[in-house]
Amino acid sequence: MDQLLDSNTKKKFRTIGHNLSPIVSVSLNGLTDNVVKEIERALTDHELIKIKIFIADRIEKKTKISAICESFNAQKVQAIGNVLLLYRASKKPNKKLSNIDRAHKVRS
Repeated sequence: MDQLLDSNTKKKFRTIGHNLSPIVSVSLNGLTDNVVKEIERALTDHELIKIKIFIADRIEKKTKISAICESFNAQKVQAIGNVLLLYRASKKPNKKLSNIDRAHKVRS
């Protein structure tokens, strides 16, 4: 991970994430090849994404969230219920696709 997010940045990202819809679902099957590809593509394009996790056991869910964050070198912004808000800075953000850049553009 590049650097940990401070509380103000997390708050901004949670605000942006409020209007996002989950774009990937992870079930008991875990991180299949297609799920891995989709998460990687989404993080590269959008930087901030929501993932729906269908695992009932809390401990298993926490373990899966940690594994996802570690696998994609991403940071957990927030996890509420079955929804994970995940952030990874893009090396070359696409201003048309990045949820961060698009949110700043709307507010300006």
